[in-house]
Amino acid sequence: MTTLTGAGVRFGSRWIFRNLDLHAPVGRSLAILGPNGRGKTTLLRSLLGFQPLTEGQRDAPSVIGYVPQYASHEVGYSVRQVVATGRVAQRGLFAQPTAGDMEAADDALARVGMVGFAENRFDWLSGGERQLVLLARAIATGATTLVLDEPASALDLRNQDRFLAVVDSLREDGDHAILFTTHLPQHAAAVADDALLLYGPEDRLLGPVEDTVTEDAIARLYGIPVRIVDCDLPGGARPARGVIPLFGQAGSQA
Repeated sequence: MTTLTGAGVRFGSRWIFRNLDLHAPVGRSLAILGPNGRGKTTLLRSLLGFQPLTEGQRDAPSVIGYVPQYASHEVGYSVRQVVATGRVAQRGLFAQPTAGDMEAADDALARVGMVGFAENRFDWLSGGERQLVLLARAIATGATTLVLDEPASALDLRNQDRFLAVVDSLREDGDHAILFTTHLPQHAAAVADDALLLYGPEDRLLGPVEDTVTEDAIARLYGIPVRIVDCDLPGGARPARGVIPLFGQAGSQA
């Protein structure tokens, strides 16, 4: 479990967040939502241990699988090599991948549907394919906590769906605690059990998605009206929840 207790971060005289209690147990997925500048990245860095807390306490596993928004420094490396670095990095700067590392990389690639790309150059992949490889790298670490930084923000709709389907399957397996930041409440509605809405340093809403991703709460968060539509899907699939922003209506009565 990853936990923040009474946590706060301050830059100069400005509190980014304060008095935050956050628990991310294995088997649940948490979406963190908020406009630009509201502290999502700082909170994520605090969860990862990259940003020291000004106050409060962090309790987290020693290894966390991290998926950034994008990666551009793996030029010339194969997909398998990129995934294996998630394990090699735990052993030090000059460690070399073992046969076990490569086997774990292949297992992780199979988990995200990318095993057929193992020998391809990472920097030749599409944006959606790269994000799936980065997710495989996080899985290959063996971490029970996965932290994703707006992982689908730069993807087209098809690749968003492809990526979120893998995240949802990981959630259903129940072997990981999954935390991700997003600007898109429909992503939270699709693959999160819980959501944290950041209104201000001490003004937030945290709880199950059905109680937090609501029309009023999302409209307050982003300053525009939204409509939420529950859709029945064919073939017995579970109902999908769509969050529709009503652009151009912020100054009028929605």
